Order: sequence, then structure tokens, then C-alpha cells
Amino acid sequence: MEQYYYNHMDKQKQVAYHGILQGITSLVDEFQIPALDGEDLYNVFFQLRLDHPEIFWVTGYKYRYYKDSPNIIFIPEYLFDKGKIKEHQKAMKSRVEKLVRPAQSLSEWEKEKYVHDFICQNVHYDKLKKAYSHEIIGPLGQGVGVCEGIAKAVKVLLDALGVWCVIAICGNNPEKGIKYRHTWNIVRIGGAYYHLDATFDNTLGKSDKVEDIRYDYFNLDDGHIFKDHEPLIAAAPHCTDHDHFYYKEKKLSFTKTEDVYKRSLQAAKKGKTLTFHWRGGYLTREVLNELLRLIRKVGEEKNKTAVVNVNWPQAVLRLHYTEAQMQECITMEDANEGEKE
Repeated sequence: MEQYYYNHMDKQKQVAYHGILQGITSLVDEFQIPALDGEDLYNVFFQLRLDHPEIFWVTGYKYRYYKDSPNIIFIPEYLFDKGKIKEHQKAMKSRVEKLVRPAQSLSEWEKEKYVHDFICQNVHYDKLKKAYSHEIIGPLGQGVGVCEGIAKAVKVLLDALGVWCVIAICGNNPEKGIKYRHTWNIVRIGGAYYHLDATFDNTLGKSDKVEDIRYDYFNLDDGHIFKDHEPLIAAAPHCTDHDHFYYKEKKLSFTKTEDVYKRSLQAAKKGKTLTFHWRGGYLTREVLNELLRLIRKVGEEKNKTAVVNVNWPQAVLRLHYTEAQMQECITMEDANEGEKE
């Protein structure tokens, strides 16, 4: 398991980090750690819980300090009483072991997909933001979570499967209407780093009546993830490789318009849903209109109506054809952390 944030702290913060980790793991009511200013203490505690998402039973703290003392008294705020914490710990350990068992012999990439698919199939976004939805106990125990809880659940499961994984976090941006920080993961597959946002894919997969698993945010590089994610507020590895993006791996990343036509024709014939990535240059309005013209042409040839969803920032289109003679339906998808409908 990678203590990524710990490894990027100075010595004093590392000592405080270690002291907090030891104290809350032992369920101590209060203990001494080296004195840090308020902001540094907050960041150490916050980043410790990103490194150790298995610690779900403490979500806040208070502290006392004495003038001229080199230490402060750290007082954890536990979510449950100690007996209940131990019950939950045992249940969570058993749950994680059971979940990862079927994936132990898979490749790194397959393990990543297994965990991603588990989230997309089993977790719903918790708009009420219950306390446990920010922790692994929400997604893994209750089937609900917010982006923080989902990213922590992904890390816990990938840690258990031996796949390198850290939690990435970006800031809010009120000017763009982004009220909250957003959290996702960075994984290392085959020695290269990739962004994995299971929350965004989970939201997209539940965005219309044809529910399926989406992979628009599965192994993105920096250039692609930051098209619709804010900059990181804590240092993280750079992701420079785009060759193992899901749709590229599955030969669903097209550079020619004739490929879009052919695959749309197959989808119409077989009554299947087609999700593909456009890689033939920028997805401008003109390019999108050309792709939609070809998709519409297939519909006319097969006497069907196209229903199309477009994830513009990631240049991903998802379509199926319906026998019903209705007005063509094109929806611009708003991939998000689950806050919006």
C-alpha cells in the first residue's frame, strides 16, 4: 500500500502523521503529537485519511495546546463508540476480502476494471451526504457514497489486490458552479500512471433509461482528465500515457468517419448500444454534426430513430436505435460527481 502523501511530507509532519495514525488505530481518546499550525494539522489529518481509507471511524478532531509546549493534545472525533467501531472493522475486513477474492488472479488492468465495474454496478450517489458516505463504509457497506467515499473504496479494493493506487483531489470553482472538491484515483498499470474516475463513470452509466457501465474516465492522461476536472490541490504523479484508455484498448476509439458509420450500422442491425470515442482530431461542432449526420443516415436506412448521448469534453458518443418513429433525441451529457440530475 502506497503512503503517497506521507512520503511527500517534511519530517515534522511525518512524525505528527505517524502519531495520529498510531493513536486513532488504537482508538485512544487523546494523545500528544508535535505542534503544527492549524492549516498544517488539517492537511496532515486529511492526507493521512487519503493514504489510509481503511480508517473510516474517525472523521474529525479537536486539539488543545499550551503556550511554549512543543506538543499539542490531539482529540479524535470517532463516528461510533469503540465497540461498534470494532464490529465495523471486522465486517469491513471480511467484506473487502470477499469482494477481491474473485479477482486475485487477474492482470493489473483487469483488476482495475473489476473494481471500477463493482462501483458502477453497486453504488448510488448519496445526495444527502451522510457521514459514512465519505468513508468506505458507505459504498462497501451501504451501497451509497459521494466521490470521496467512492475514491477511498476504489483504493482499499485495489490495495487489497496489489495494484498501486492513490487518491487525487481537486478544488472547487464557484465561478463555474462547482461547489465542492472532487476526488478520484490515480493508478499505476504496467508502470504508467492513469486517472480513474469511477464516480463520473458511475453517474454517466445511470444517466438515462439504458443503464450500462461507462468507461469515459477509465485510464485518462492529464490532458484529457483536466478538460472537465479542476486542477489538483495536492501533488500527485503526472499521467502522460493515453494508450491504455479503455475505448482505445477495446478498439472503440475511431479516427475515421467511415468507422463511425459501419459500427452504427452494426448497432442498428443488432439492436445494441454503441459507445465510442472520437480520436480523429478535436470534436468541434462541425465534426460532431458530421458524425450525427452519419448516425442519422443509418437510422433512415434501417427505418429507426437514433438516440444519442454526447460527453463533449471527453469526445465520447453513446447511441442506440429505437423502432419507434419519434423525434431524434440528442442529449449533451454533463458528467459530474453526482450532484446534478
